Amino acid sequence: MTAALIEYGLFLAKALTFIFLVGALLMTLLRARGGLRGDGERIEVSDLDGKYREIARVLKQASLPKKVMAKVAKEERKAAKKRAKAGETRRRLFVIDFQGDIRATEVASLRELITCVLMVAEAGDELLVRIRNAGGTLPEHGLAASQLVRVRRSGVRLAVAVDEVAASGGYLMACVADHIIAAPFAVVGSVGVVMQLPNFHRLLERRGVDIELHTAGEYKRTLTLFGENSDADREKVREQLEDVHQLFKGFIREYRPQVDLDRIATGEYWHGTQALDLGLVDAVETSDEYLLRARAEAALYQVAYVVHKRPLERLLAAMHSGLLRALSGRW
Repeated sequence: MTAALIEYGLFLAKALTFIFLVGALLMTLLRARGGLRGDGERIEVSDLDGKYREIARVLKQASLPKKVMAKVAKEERKAAKKRAKAGETRRRLFVIDFQGDIRATEVASLRELITCVLMVAEAGDELLVRIRNAGGTLPEHGLAASQLVRVRRSGVRLAVAVDEVAASGGYLMACVADHIIAAPFAVVGSVGVVMQLPNFHRLLERRGVDIELHTAGEYKRTLTLFGENSDADREKVREQLEDVHQLFKGFIREYRPQVDLDRIATGEYWHGTQALDLGLVDAVETSDEYLLRARAEAALYQVAYVVHKRPLERLLAAMHSGLLRALSGRW
């Protein structure tokens, strides 16, 4: 049984390596031929306020008597004309969705969207970012958080809504906001750092396979997949993880000084109502509640960055993401 498991493990390692190499080769060839640029990139702006009005109109039309509906429609047209005649302008609330993954691959779209919003935003306008992000690698999530810092520094009010999850790198992004809301059962927190990787040294040693690793620089390589790891290597990695943890806590301290870092920086996560008690969020509500309330005095616009991807690109991206989840550590 043990021998069979060993054989299966070796086969799986070979298969993953083969898939990774083939995927990398295909992506390299396609990039060289210009095949991964897609057929177009564009900014799409949707009138959310108009969408809500249309939904309400359809429901009223279906549920109200014709005479009552005619009266309601007349009053709405009259109110709209009155606002237009008075030259009434409302503040604008722009909405961006950020769907996170382990490598925060939407950060490229996020930076474009934020640049567009900041180019047109005026005093009194607001940006709401609906984040769904369970965390991942540090450089990419740090860059995503830095894009939100741009909004804070510009003076535009920044709100973040967490309907499902903003944990670890997701909370690194969320904590930048002037105002954070979370649904009652949304997952928030996980302020910690983790790294994990398998080590095949003993298995390879039993098979008579030697791994040579040569470096210049004492800490150029610490823990490895195939070589023998020492206690000194492990201790160095723990030091590096602690350094990252301190950076994480310092970032939260800068933007949410009201939280008790000793209490929340344990790697634990909490749900919305608990997160409110801990100061991780400012209110417990969904993004839908927030937007419906805001439309009374703000014009709502959803802004999206659309990139057309060819089927082969989507397949390779999915393969790449799966391999990263299998082979990478996660913080």
